[in-house]
Amino acid sequence: MTETTRRDEIAAGLARVEAEIAQACRAAGRHREELTLIAVSKTYPASDVRFLAGLGITDVGENRDQEASAKARECADLGLRWHFVGQLQTNKVRSVVGYADVVHSVDRPRLVTALSREALGAGRTVTCLVQVALDGDPARGGARPEEVEALADAVAGAGGLELGGVMAVAPLGEEPGRAFARLREIAHSVRRAHPDADVISAGMSGDISQAIANGATHLRVGTALLGRRKPFVR
Repeated sequence: MTETTRRDEIAAGLARVEAEIAQACRAAGRHREELTLIAVSKTYPASDVRFLAGLGITDVGENRDQEASAKARECADLGLRWHFVGQLQTNKVRSVVGYADVVHSVDRPRLVTALSREALGAGRTVTCLVQVALDGDPARGGARPEEVEALADAVAGAGGLELGGVMAVAPLGEEPGRAFARLREIAHSVRRAHPDADVISAGMSGDISQAIANGATHLRVGTALLGRRKPFVR
């Protein structure tokens, strides 16, 4: 595939996603400006990130540190905002803090402590979202709903960190709209104590409309933009 063909392919994917977002915003009585589109580029090369940036994308998401750190270095000249959206082990925190502006997967106090320590050491401020396990099963990542407010308090009180809000993935086998409605209520509870924590990161390629209908502010979209996943090649 030539560079021109790939650029056109990505541009067409972005146009389709933007059309879906626009339709969902109209249906929900919302404005497009309320939403941030995060292009999740996992398994795709840095050249695709460059095409996305050329098409106006400013936010890029990754879920594996080894791949993300390499791409962030290769694309450092683009001025992108990098989002780490995968489950994060404490032994990867130092590396992730080196490039990630937002970590979407904060789900336990130990991770808050590690992120704070490394952010302070690096002289950076990292925005953190509390990941919620909407099915109550933290095995897939996320804090149980009853743990979220205490975890949000911990992030808000930690040096080097800023509480952005909440994140969740719709549970397997459940209608996404119902799940995202629960996330919206949890987000409202967090905002009662932390009014500036207004981010709701929800919605992926298959449930964009349901997320927008339930107050999502950040959409994490990969397949609909870039095509079906394939082994990562730099």
